[in-house]
Amino acid sequence: MAIVLVTSALYLLSTVLLARRLAQSGPGAPLGLWVSPAIAALLHGTAHVLTWREAGGANLHFFSALSLVGLGMAALTLLMGTRGRMAALGVIVFPIAAVTLMLYGWVGRQDPQPLDWRLQLHAWCALLAYATLAIAAVLAMLLWLQERALRRRRLHGWLRALPPLVELETLLFRTIAVGFILLTATLLTGVLFVEDLMAQHLAHKTVFSVLSWLGFGALLIGRRRYGWRGATAASWTLIAMALLVLAFFGSNLVLELLLQRR
Repeated sequence: MAIVLVTSALYLLSTVLLARRLAQSGPGAPLGLWVSPAIAALLHGTAHVLTWREAGGANLHFFSALSLVGLGMAALTLLMGTRGRMAALGVIVFPIAAVTLMLYGWVGRQDPQPLDWRLQLHAWCALLAYATLAIAAVLAMLLWLQERALRRRRLHGWLRALPPLVELETLLFRTIAVGFILLTATLLTGVLFVEDLMAQHLAHKTVFSVLSWLGFGALLIGRRRYGWRGATAASWTLIAMALLVLAFFGSNLVLELLLQRR
């Protein structure tokens, strides 16, 4: 599919341009450098719409959901990058978006799922939550690397590509707060609209999702009450995100690709 190749090329071109900019200056990037990833994100969404129109409905199976999360991450990166000093985020996220789209374009096309509006609302809340909290996980890794380098007084050149520690930490917790709200909406719509957890192979997904929700909630409370930050915040974020990945993508990997269940 030509649109997949063009979009992936634009994502990778954007990565190279942002990386060159970061090597030459600070953590920000002029608006002009965000044009190509913005076009890529629009084409990314268009690729899904065209495929769904051809198939007669939305496909939210494993590779499609993975690609949509990649699209959400790219969109959030554009928002953060154009409004702040997070060009480094694009260098990490845009290749991820390209890979997820290529997987969807080459091996991920399947028949659409018959979902009513309530289950579609639940699914879209879940995808938005995954994308937002995946960005939080990337920010947590950057925060951990930055704090580790500063604590050891190893002032590597790549530190210039990141905003100050406090700014990065603030962005991390704001992202987690938004993702936590979306994850809460996902769980609530699941409780209200899902009829049979066992028959729909959702019991294990629910358990992991609730554990992840508790982890992110505990982190937000710990930040507010006890001032959790730095490595502690990064560790909690990555653990909670790992549980969330297991909740959907780990489960669907086994069910759809290994057991061939739909």
